[in-house]
Amino acid sequence: MTDTHDTVGKDFIRQIIIADNASGKHDGNVVTRFPPEPNGYLHIGHVMSICLNFGIAREFNGRCYLRFDDTNPVKEDQDFVDSIMADVRWLGFDWEDRLTHASDYFDGIYDCAIKLIEDGKAYVDSLSAEQIREYRGTLTEPGKNSPHRERSIDMNLDLFRRMRAGEFADGVHVLRAKIDMAAANMNLRDPALYRIRKVNHQRTGDAWGIYPMYDFAHTVSDALEGITHSLCTLEFEDHRPLYEWILDNLDLPNRPRQIEFSRLNVAYGITSKRKLAALIEDGLVSGWDDPRMPTVAGMRRRGYTSQSIRNFVCNAGVTKKDKLIEMGALENCVREDLNENAPRVMAVLNPLKVVFLNYPEGGTELLAAANHPNRPELGSRDIPFGREIFIEHDDFMADPPRKFFRLRPEGEVRLRYGYIIKCVDVISDEAGNITEVHCTYDPDTKSGRPGAERKVKGTIHWVSASESVAVKVRLFDRMFTVANPDANRDGKTVTDFINPNSLDVVNEARVEPALVGMEPGAHVQFERLGYFVIDAKDSKPGHPVFNRVVTLRDSWAKIEKAQLAEI
Repeated sequence: MTDTHDTVGKDFIRQIIIADNASGKHDGNVVTRFPPEPNGYLHIGHVMSICLNFGIAREFNGRCYLRFDDTNPVKEDQDFVDSIMADVRWLGFDWEDRLTHASDYFDGIYDCAIKLIEDGKAYVDSLSAEQIREYRGTLTEPGKNSPHRERSIDMNLDLFRRMRAGEFADGVHVLRAKIDMAAANMNLRDPALYRIRKVNHQRTGDAWGIYPMYDFAHTVSDALEGITHSLCTLEFEDHRPLYEWILDNLDLPNRPRQIEFSRLNVAYGITSKRKLAALIEDGLVSGWDDPRMPTVAGMRRRGYTSQSIRNFVCNAGVTKKDKLIEMGALENCVREDLNENAPRVMAVLNPLKVVFLNYPEGGTELLAAANHPNRPELGSRDIPFGREIFIEHDDFMADPPRKFFRLRPEGEVRLRYGYIIKCVDVISDEAGNITEVHCTYDPDTKSGRPGAERKVKGTIHWVSASESVAVKVRLFDRMFTVANPDANRDGKTVTDFINPNSLDVVNEARVEPALVGMEPGAHVQFERLGYFVIDAKDSKPGHPVFNRVVTLRDSWAKIEKAQLAEI
């Protein structure tokens, strides 16, 4: 239980709750909700709301509802419902017995609409959608009243009940609140409360042919659930007067308070479900869970950990000012978590064969390697070593620059966990491409052996040529080439900024044989290459597919800082 008297270091929302509790408001209860619309997968922007709503309920010994805003069955799907529930659980939160839907309250919301009509505060309008937009006015000009605004209460009740009975086609009528067509806030210019939608609903079937609009359903649902603090992002700030108008004009059992906070926007990504769906429809990504997508499912499949994402949200903080946070900040949280927990292994992405001329043909041995340099409790493993190994092609140069400290003709390097080796010959094909490097190894320099202290400047990773396993490795990079692809630039859309190098597939990488037996979802660090995860969707038994989660260092840092400075 949070100390309700201590506001030091608390964000403004927690300060409000502490003050409410101190005054006895809501009898000290704290009830929040996370209300996603099931019309797409959750993205990184939703994570702030999830952590905030569930986190605050946990801190103040309160309750948090997971409530699906299923008021638009045209766009909703059970797959989206299932994915949202899986994402919230994966992020570490539990709604227990508090899974609800706006559709649970359809009868109560309908009764509220009837009450507003009976009180002369709502009317059925028969203008077309285009006419309603025309009558609404502009930011600088007031709207004008609909010719149907003064229909009698009895006529409005009759029309609304006939809408409910399915007598009219889509778009023929809407129910609108009767507020003020000259209001400076456009949301108060007689907003729609109900519309006709003759669409089968995923939960209620064909029981309803009319559905409440978001603002109306959301407000009434909050009050019926006993929500005390209705937390939402800043784009709903202008909707708050309507939220309060609905509460003022209905006799509801509770009065929640709407509080807005800034969205979580991450550079090199977008947080629009509509635009993310367009990337899928255009075939630019494989689906909602493509590892390049900023969806929770995509980040999970990419290999981001729930702890690292929660740390990132915590570091971002809760403010009332919109912000665009560097992608590097998120990646650093991932690195910090995986650096602590991911075991180390060796893999070679672009293999070059090395043959040791002075090693016995057919001879093999096992070299001991720690699974983590700072966590001895994770144990060690044996790595097979023999006459032939693979190293990275980039770790050898026939004509290297001056400060190249990897393998070169007549040069020496140390093999990680192994021996010092020396290049004595280079084999090339007819086109001049290097196909093999011939070396000798110094048997007195085995790592960990007394007397093996001879130093060389370079250390490289490797795998056994005969016992390593060929696997597919996918190297992911930022999806977009600019920090803010959503910004309007000379009429360009987000697809104009797709990074053509966001995915590079390596089909014949080589890894230590022990990796083949690891479970999908397991994380490792490929030494010197980055952090990787075994893909949970495309991997098959004995045939793992590895996704690069993040590189060991942030190679985009300078580019990103420069681009963000221009925004």
